[in-house]
Amino acid sequence: MIEKHIVLEDIDPVIFYGVNNANIQMIKALYPKLRIVARGNVIKVMGDEEEMCAFEESIVALEKHCAKYNSLKEEVIIDIIKGKTPQIEKTGDTIVFSVTGKPIVPRSENQLKLVKEYEKNDMLFAIGPAGSGKTYTAIALAVRSLKNKEIKKIILSRPAVEAGEKLGFLPGDMKDKIDPYLQPLYDALQDMIPAAKLKEYMEMNVIQIAPLAFMRGRTLNDAVVILDEAQNTTTQQIKMFLTRMGMNTKMIVTGDMTQIDLPSSQKSGLVQALHILKGVKGISFIELNKKDIVRHKLVTQIVEAYEKFEERQKELKTTKEQ
Repeated sequence: MIEKHIVLEDIDPVIFYGVNNANIQMIKALYPKLRIVARGNVIKVMGDEEEMCAFEESIVALEKHCAKYNSLKEEVIIDIIKGKTPQIEKTGDTIVFSVTGKPIVPRSENQLKLVKEYEKNDMLFAIGPAGSGKTYTAIALAVRSLKNKEIKKIILSRPAVEAGEKLGFLPGDMKDKIDPYLQPLYDALQDMIPAAKLKEYMEMNVIQIAPLAFMRGRTLNDAVVILDEAQNTTTQQIKMFLTRMGMNTKMIVTGDMTQIDLPSSQKSGLVQALHILKGVKGISFIELNKKDIVRHKLVTQIVEAYEKFEERQKELKTTKEQ
């Protein structure tokens, strides 16, 4: 009789073991000749060497399935242990699976274009209104690359520009002051990576979330780097960010031209970058619009109402000048 320890590295053990340890109990029942003890992310197994080899192969296959789909169902466990291919519902253009096991897919034509352009280019600019899914889709692509081990880290950044509030008046230290600006990025990650695994990734700096100012002086290799709310960068900031790009790195820059919070005396770096970089090979530009909005239907109506108001204001200004 021999003993072996199997470490679950790429998954949340809570999902793997199942509700009330139902999954691990089923695995034990399917391998009655082995003594199996599961604690934390380590499975200790004792028994016959040949039986143990089959068990280890099954655990590796189950772990891969769990890492990909963020779920592990009883029927999948039975299929994999019996050497069958699990029957997975076809989900078309799935990017990744959410923490609930649901597929995250492009929900509009331009979101699908963003996914396809990501495969062909190392730098992408995704420009569109609030709710058009540009940031969420970008983070899903980054998470997929990390899960597939195409990269070693994800770096998410935003400029800390106040949208009506003053940063200095927020309570706490610098991290506490900055975190509210980065919350939309946390929200997206929490949808796609189980809580325990996300905490581990952040503690090990596999996933880094930082204000744009923290990017200066770095060379970013083996990563997907996302700059969100880029319309609030200055011309110097966006140039500094884009030139951080290292080997085996992809960059996705997202922004909304209708939500520039910079002082009127400052020009948006994103506006200038779009003009300067047009036609550069390896850079793709995806423009999303109100048809891509996937939030509540009222968001589309709000965007349209503001567009009409701004058009009327421009017409009035033109009339006065004449």
